[in-house]
Order: sequence, then structure tokens, then C-alpha cells
Amino acid sequence: MQGLLLINKPKDITSFGAVAKVKWLCGTKRVGHTGTLDPMATGVLPILVGRATLLSKYLLEADKEYIAGVRLGVTTDTLDITGNVLSTNPVNINLSQLEKAAASFVGRISQTPPMYSAIKKDGTPLYKLARQGVEVERPSREVTINSLEISNFDGCEFSMRVNCSKGTYIRSLAHDLGKALGTGAVLISLERASTAGYKLEQCASLEELTKENVEKFLISEERVVEHYPVVFVSQKQAIRFCNGGALALERLPGLTKPQTDKIYRVKYKDIFLGLGVVDAEKTELKIECLINFVNNTDNKE
Repeated sequence: MQGLLLINKPKDITSFGAVAKVKWLCGTKRVGHTGTLDPMATGVLPILVGRATLLSKYLLEADKEYIAGVRLGVTTDTLDITGNVLSTNPVNINLSQLEKAAASFVGRISQTPPMYSAIKKDGTPLYKLARQGVEVERPSREVTINSLEISNFDGCEFSMRVNCSKGTYIRSLAHDLGKALGTGAVLISLERASTAGYKLEQCASLEELTKENVEKFLISEERVVEHYPVVFVSQKQAIRFCNGGALALERLPGLTKPQTDKIYRVKYKDIFLGLGVVDAEKTELKIECLINFVNNTDNKE
């Protein structure tokens, strides 16, 4: 089996747990997710199966959208409601103040990853250190908040819809927003509504998948990279490409003067072979990754 599987991750399981279930369902060890969700989080979890895992970085790079529930007046060691309470504070904030504070986080911002995260320090995940009571310095990182909308504010709790770049921690965003308001805040719920254009309504639940039907839910791996332009090759070129050989640009229609490092989908008829990257200096299309193969006996012309 090979392709893209869109899962609506349920609450209280890890992304690794979802991958383990898919490995069992598909009968293969070559399975990987494309962006971790916390156990308390639900929502869109793209999972790649077979050689499609080679395309994981193209989904990891994509923007994401979340719907988060936030409670003001509380801070915890995990920055969400599952952690140990560190402080409680009175809340006297109106909607206008909340929206003004939220607006200040839109754009390019600096974030410090939480201690309870999968980022590694000297090979050890931070969350393991945090469970031992060890806190280490974490370098801040720049992320982009494309939009942040506030709704359902009741004076203490509210929802926020966040469209953001990869690497954004919504727990940290809630914490920093609470700090800016002077009340503190924790995340009480989190749903990934979309990633890379894939939405929740396109996802299957783990419960509805079986060994007998899982293949029907697999989407072509080409969908992951369909935003790249396509170049069609002959059978001889396809065989050369699949055997690791670069293709001369002058023999590829429309690719006589492409820019260096430009990526193309390479196809033979309706077969998606993989991705090629331009080497303008050598006037070649080199292999970026191979997903499917043809040989001398395939699709004879």
C-alpha cells in the first residue's frame, strides 16, 4: 500500500499511536505522520504510507489552522489544562482588550518552545526532562501568525482560530497572550482544522478504518506536491530517471531555460515517478526523490 491517509486524530492518543495503528492496518512499517499533535489535541493528521513517506517534508513545511479553547486566569507547567497549576489570577478583561492584545501577535513573532515538547536537548526530548523536574534554556524561534480571530468570549474563556506557519506552538501562543493581558492563560482544547489545504471534513476517523477498507481511504501521494509544475517524459527517459540518471533539459519540452533548484513533478503517462530538481549549470533535471518506478516491461509503446 502507498499514498496519503488523512486521519482525524482523536483525543488522548499520541501522533505516534495513530501511526502505529496505521502501520498495523496497512501491514507495513514504512508509515510516518507529517506534524505532531499533542495527546489532548484532535484534528487533521496527514499520514504517508510506503514510499510516499519521502514526501513528508513537503507537508511539514505547510501552513496550518487551529481552533483553540483558552482559559484566562490560570498558568500551568505544561501551558495547558493537563498540567500542574502554577498560579491563579483574577480576570477583569473585556472583549476589546482581548482583541487588541491578540492583534499584537499577528505577523512575525518570536516564540520560546514549551518544556513539554518533543524538541530534543542533547538527544533527549524536552518533555522527558520536564517530567524529571529539569528545565533547560530553549532558544526562541521565529514563527508567523497569519491571522488570529477571537470568538465566544465569556469573560474568562474564549476560542481563537489561528492560521500560522510550521513550528508554531499554540500552547505557547495562549500562554504569551495571557502574559500580555496580565492574567495568565492555559490551553483547554485544541483542534487542527486544516494543514496544507487538507480540511477536517476530508479526514477519516481511526475507528472507521479496518484492514479490509483502509486502502479505499488512501489518496494518491502526488496530491501532496501537485502545486509543483509537471513535466512528462518518454519511456526511455522514465527508465533512466528511475535508475538514478539525470535528464537533459534540452530533451524535456518547456524546460530549456528553467531556474536552478526549481522542482518539477516527473510523470510518464499517468504514472507519477517522483520529483526532479533543476541543475542549470549542468543543464540537467536531477532526481529529488523517486516514488514510483517503470522498467523495460512497463507500458511498452
